[in-house]
Amino acid sequence: MVLPKLIVFDLDFTLWDCGGTWCDCLSPPFTLRKSRIFDRGGRHIRLYDEVHSILNQCDTHGVPMALASRTEQPPWARELIDLLGVARRFAHAEIYPSSKLRHFSALQLASGIEFADMLFFDDEMRNIREVGDLGVTSVLVEDGITRQMFD
Repeated sequence: MVLPKLIVFDLDFTLWDCGGTWCDCLSPPFTLRKSRIFDRGGRHIRLYDEVHSILNQCDTHGVPMALASRTEQPPWARELIDLLGVARRFAHAEIYPSSKLRHFSALQLASGIEFADMLFFDDEMRNIREVGDLGVTSVLVEDGITRQMFD
């Protein structure tokens, strides 16, 4: 089995659910209550159930991970990544409003890894097509990433 040299994840509707909306539609401040994160409006922000298992598998195999998200609120996304306890898991994070092409160009430059050696998970077909055209193996995620999909 040939493993990718970098695995890249989108955030909204791929790694996490922000109460059924995108993280830039939330209402800070974010609070932690009984090990759960909520925004001011009471929306529960959570990683999908199998995300920790997936991240652990990447670590076990020594495959670095990155984030690519074009949210309009990068500080909110970064705060949530910290609150969810997964920030340290990612070697690179391109989180800002822009095209995924810009995100991947930056990831390629920062990591030195060729597009053909990357694997990408995202919930939007337009991103899958755009990044796939670069030569990145791209997987469409529906209803959050799962172990079965990842494997």
